[in-house]
Amino acid sequence: MKFWFKRMLTACMLTLTVGMAGLSLSAAAQTPAEASAPVAVEAAASAAATAPAAAAPEVTATVNKGDVAWMLTSTMLVILMVVPGLALFYGGLARSKNMLSVLMQVMVVFSLIVVLWAVYGYSLAFAGGNAFIGTFDKLFLSGVTLQTLADTFSPDAKLPELVFVAFQSTFAGITCALIVGAFAERIKFSAVLLFVVLWFTFSYLPVAHMVWSSTGYLFGHGALDFAGGTVVHINAGVAGLVGAYVVGKRIGYGRESMAPHSLTLTMVGASLLWVGWFGFNGGSALEANATAALAFINTIMATATAVLSWIAAEAVLKGKASMLGAASGAVAGLVAITPAAGTVGVMGSIALGLIAGPVCLWGVTGLKKMLNVDDSFDVFGVHGVGGIVGAILTGVFTAPSLGGTGAADFSIASQVVTQALGVGITIIWSGVVSFIAFMLIKTLVGLRVPEDAEREGLDIASHGESAYHM
Repeated sequence: MKFWFKRMLTACMLTLTVGMAGLSLSAAAQTPAEASAPVAVEAAASAAATAPAAAAPEVTATVNKGDVAWMLTSTMLVILMVVPGLALFYGGLARSKNMLSVLMQVMVVFSLIVVLWAVYGYSLAFAGGNAFIGTFDKLFLSGVTLQTLADTFSPDAKLPELVFVAFQSTFAGITCALIVGAFAERIKFSAVLLFVVLWFTFSYLPVAHMVWSSTGYLFGHGALDFAGGTVVHINAGVAGLVGAYVVGKRIGYGRESMAPHSLTLTMVGASLLWVGWFGFNGGSALEANATAALAFINTIMATATAVLSWIAAEAVLKGKASMLGAASGAVAGLVAITPAAGTVGVMGSIALGLIAGPVCLWGVTGLKKMLNVDDSFDVFGVHGVGGIVGAILTGVFTAPSLGGTGAADFSIASQVVTQALGVGITIIWSGVVSFIAFMLIKTLVGLRVPEDAEREGLDIASHGESAYHM
């Protein structure tokens, strides 16, 4: 009780000081930076609570133009990840007759979701609420103006709230776009759009709120997810796996060749994903500071190491290292480092990449055969499995003894249990929502295109266009 009384007293003193300075501290959005290192936040709060009340420093919250510039750049980089990055990565993996359909699905899904984010998504994710969902207080961005501010990880640094809204919209957009790779080449375009609306509303928003909002259930339990291992990758990976099962296998799967039509485009897409991911991870620091630099270098190292470990394992198992393996390894490393980017040391990021490569290789080979599923572009094998590996190992490599940024009393065992809780909740939540959504859409409009349309290719059958003219 004494600890909490001191903590409340200090908070009141800080609020009074800021009020006397004439600053308007609005109910700004909670940030991924809060969830990226709750242990560090708790340590800082404890230090503040034990300090004499009279010594509480004045906090002058300011908007730094460098932070704003970095966050706007990061937002653009995440868009680069989706269109053209993800679109070309998936498009190259498709057969030529389905190239445009994949590009279309990625671009339109992203566009649809960022609009819904402004309409109600931001409010339900970050406008207060209970442990599982936010409120409608900021519906249609009500109250979000040029003057309103959003918190960062530092008490004296703020962002224009519009910057935070824009940045987070791209996270929602790419998460939904990731899913389409699991059931590509046989699903109706209308079914894709209906599904992502339902899934965004009932899976992405609650999970984002639970992990990244200060009132969220997993945030309250101290779950670490710097840039979206659970919120983005496990969430999307599970949805894709469920979709692949419910939609069913492609005609001729296992009997006909379904090799990628252009590994050149897939490599280009993977490269753009890597570049864009610096905004995804580095931007999650919400400031242009040392944490952003840590996330930046970790994004380099984990990815490069995963490329090497994937192709090394591939060479041992298959006798040859492939370009597809190198590109897939890059994405696996990017996925695995996402939840840990701002809390693990550089050597920890290398260890993560070293582990993620071969584990995700098993995910797209051995595990895929065990599950007997036609996950077209291995969404679950890379994003689901890589996300699980990254989320769990975040609880290990955040430890200061292993070069991480955790508090001095950081407990690996305790944090791993917390990370596993986040993984388990995300898997169950996304799985249940996805199954219900797919079954509802199957009843209403159907999921698959007719057999003759699938054989002809979705480019012509669904969009009346062709990617290539002979």
